[in-house]
Amino acid sequence: MEGLGFVAPFLLLYAFLLLYPLINGIVFSLERLDLFGGGRFIGLENYAQLLRDPLFYQAIGNTLKVALMIIPPLTIIALALALALNRATREASIFRGIFFSSSVLSVTIVTLIWRFVLAPDAGLVAEAMQAAGRQPIPFLSHPQLTLPALALTTIWWSIGLPMMLFIAGLQQIPGEIYEAAALDAASRWTVFWKVTLPSLRRTLLLVIMLQTAAQLQLFGQAQLLTAGGPGGASRTIVLLIYETAFGRWELGYAAAAANALFLLIVAVTLLQYWVSSRNQEGRA
Repeated sequence: MEGLGFVAPFLLLYAFLLLYPLINGIVFSLERLDLFGGGRFIGLENYAQLLRDPLFYQAIGNTLKVALMIIPPLTIIALALALALNRATREASIFRGIFFSSSVLSVTIVTLIWRFVLAPDAGLVAEAMQAAGRQPIPFLSHPQLTLPALALTTIWWSIGLPMMLFIAGLQQIPGEIYEAAALDAASRWTVFWKVTLPSLRRTLLLVIMLQTAAQLQLFGQAQLLTAGGPGGASRTIVLLIYETAFGRWELGYAAAAANALFLLIVAVTLLQYWVSSRNQEGRA
């Protein structure tokens, strides 16, 4: 009972900040509810409507596509930067600070920067292409280019934390392992594949799982950079939830979509963990 007294404040705060909203969201998803209240229980009708809604499927597809455009390149670039900057030098510290600095910016600032870069009328890329005698590319208005533009923006913004996690993982690898590899005259490529990458397996899994959960919830970039357009080509599931709740005032339907996203994130995360566990068992 004494131990319970120590953890009780945390449990109460956890229940208030996480469990209570989660339960409320489930209850709201079973009602026809708007911003003015007056909820009416309708059972699973909101979920049935989700399964018939083409906008929901489009938003899910966009979310999965942009996540696949972000997570593999972000992980590879962050790992490459960590390998390059894992040195106790002044220059490495400066570059670590430079690459991490974008992570502390708000999404509003990030989208303003990249709108200035990608805007087809007066953006930096457009000006450079016009100076070269070429037509500007409509990154923010072409249906096939909006998702890559969101991915590029997000990679630039999010590179700092994965890089620092990889650096922390690299610094936990015992130096004796590298000394033994050097005595065996192992090449750098062999050392990377046989020593560094296996030692970073847990960090790699952590980075992928964190980025998966984060990118499946991508919202600010889509709202501020492309507004979900053109024709919903860059509307993510969280942007759809926002538009449904605060644009159409359908809180119950938005809650159902949010619960569907929650289940998707849990399913994808558990699948990644299961695949990683199977691979570790296979190597063992």
